[in-house]
Formats: sequence, structure tokens, C-alpha cells
Amino acid sequence: MTDKWKETLSDEAYRVTRQAGTERPFSGVLLDETRDGNYVCKCCGAILFSAETKFDTGCGWPSFYDQAKDSNVGFKQDTSHGMVRTEIFCKQCEAHLGHVFPDGPEPTGQRYCVNSLSMDFNSDTGDTVEG
Repeated sequence: MTDKWKETLSDEAYRVTRQAGTERPFSGVLLDETRDGNYVCKCCGAILFSAETKFDTGCGWPSFYDQAKDSNVGFKQDTSHGMVRTEIFCKQCEAHLGHVFPDGPEPTGQRYCVNSLSMDFNSDTGDTVEG
């Protein structure tokens, strides 16, 4: 499966999604996206987040307070970099998305902090923006 991802993803998207990398803060093309629509997995197209749950945290990555109704986001403990965090990944293809933190707004109190490079955006008008 690794060869497929290397053939279909940019080097940076591969590093983030398949090797659990992180893009530089404030560098992602989806950070300032404000249109209605859905954020989907860059690798498999699964719906991950709705624009309705996106909010600005000032942290440098697109942030959401809930995942999409499809529940395509999985969780696992991440102890890299000397920290204990909760990694989020696509349940359909296991692409690394980012991390979730318990400091988001109500109603969930969660902040899904996601790399733009792990997602594409599909607007309600049919326009697609690649992260």
C-alpha cells in the first residue's frame, strides 16, 4: 500500500498522512477556509469534518469542535516528542490527521487540530480545495 500513497500524494502530504508528520503552523491552505462544505480525507475521500464545526483557535491549524456524523475519525494515544496526546486518524485508511485536545468550545469541549495536508475541502457549491 505504501507505493500507492507515494504515487498519489505529494511528498509533504505523504509525510503528514502516512508518517504522522506535522505541517508548519499557519502554512495550510485550509486554515482560512470559511465556506460551507465538508473536509474530507486527502487519501481516501472519507468525510471527516463539517465546516459548521470549524472555529478559529489562532493555533495555526484548522480546528473543529466535532467530527462529521459519519464518525470516520479514530483515536489512539501518541507518546512521541516526550508528550502524551491523542492522535486522530482516518478510520477508513488510517491516514494521520493531527491531534485532539480537551480545550475546545461547547457543545463538545474538544479541539480537533488538523493538518491541512491531510484533507481536501468540498464546498457546498461543488468547488474542491486541496490541502
